[in-house]
This record gives sequence, C-alpha cells and structure tokens, in this order.
Amino acid sequence: MGSARLPGKVLLELGGETVLANVVHRVQRSRLAHEVVVATTECGPDAAIVEECERLHVRCFRGSEHDVLDRYYRTAQANGAEAIVRVTSDCPLIDPELVDETIRVFLEQGADYCSNVFPRHYPRGLDTEVFSASALAQAWNEAREPHQREHVTPYFYEHPEMFRIASASGTVDYSQYRWTLDTTEDLELLRAVFASLPNASTCRWTEVLALMESQPQLCGLNAGVVQKGIPARSPNP
Repeated sequence: MGSARLPGKVLLELGGETVLANVVHRVQRSRLAHEVVVATTECGPDAAIVEECERLHVRCFRGSEHDVLDRYYRTAQANGAEAIVRVTSDCPLIDPELVDETIRVFLEQGADYCSNVFPRHYPRGLDTEVFSASALAQAWNEAREPHQREHVTPYFYEHPEMFRIASASGTVDYSQYRWTLDTTEDLELLRAVFASLPNASTCRWTEVLALMESQPQLCGLNAGVVQKGIPARSPNP
C-alpha cells in the first residue's frame, strides 16, 4: 500500500476487481505452481492487503517492509516451499503460461535461479522468477548490500559463479512495451486494455500484444514513464 509513485496501487480497481485479485487469479491458473501466497509487510496500512487476501481465500504472510529478501525467506519457511516463484503484485497481465514456461526451464535445467527477464524480451509486467529454497537461504545468509535485500534476487545474478542460472527469455524483443503498474499513466493504459478486451482478465499476453499493435496510440499513454532501476549486473546463463 505504501508505493511511492502510486500509493495503494494493488487495491485499485481494474476490470471490476482489485489489481491484486487480477494477479492472484492469473497465477492460480498456473499448472506448475502449487499455491499462491501473498507476502506483504507488517506496516499498518497493509492490513488492507490481509483483508483482501481473506476475501480471495489465499494465504498471506507479513514481514519486513524494506528487507524484502527476509520477507521472502520467512514466507517460504512458513509455507514449507521447496521452490519459490516470484511474481510482483503490480503485474495484472501476468501470463500463467509464461509462468509455467519459466518453472519448466527451471526444473529441466536443474537451476538454482531462472527468470524470463535476462535478456528482457517480454513486455515489462510479465516478469517471472523461480529459485530454489536452498538458494534463497544462501542469499538470505550472505547478501549484504541494501539493493540485494530490497529486490530479493540480485544476489543470484550478481554471483553466477555460485548459482546455476537459467533463462526462459523469449526470442523476439517486445521489451518496448510496459504493462506493469507504477504510475497513473500505467493505470490509464491498463484500464484501456481492460476496456478494449472483453476477456482481459484471462487473456494471453499475445492478445494484449495484438491490441497494442493494432492500436499503437495506446503505447503513448505510458511511454514517458521511467522504470526505477536496480544497481545490479545481469547474469550470463
């Protein structure tokens, strides 16, 4: 709820549901992820997140606001997770089939960490990361830099000599598209997508892509938004 650029963004309305509900429902359609758990903070305003999770009948764990790596570690411990699929709550167009593809590559390659963002070919907002519980425990024990604690996974791809890293990146570059939610401009775009696609709550990412290509003016709605960066180098899987 404490988003700096768009406070309360995950409980904003999108297509008749909250943004968080859209994310949860989409990830629940994954065939390879066994359970959805929302990892929120212990801050007072995030009690609203807990209430929404109760409405959605999904588990919720509350942890540190700033040490998100610790929050993930403790969430995984509390739920007995052997592997963790990380999807952020501001991605209401997350594609369950891309989630499954990332999990599949993670399993087939026996990886410690796999993502579909290195190199980035999919639109921003479809990001999926998968990592083992043992790799998470190692990062939790060893990561010292503030950005490694805040952004959860940089320790993995900043140390490719220590972890087996795999990539489920696409083959065609669509990285110019931005389908995540961080600003009012992003919200305007996402609401336009939901208004244009009757099945927006369940559609594939390729259907959103087709809409963007047929109505290129939509891209202009959030074209000026600058993504907040993470000071970390990419892996070379």
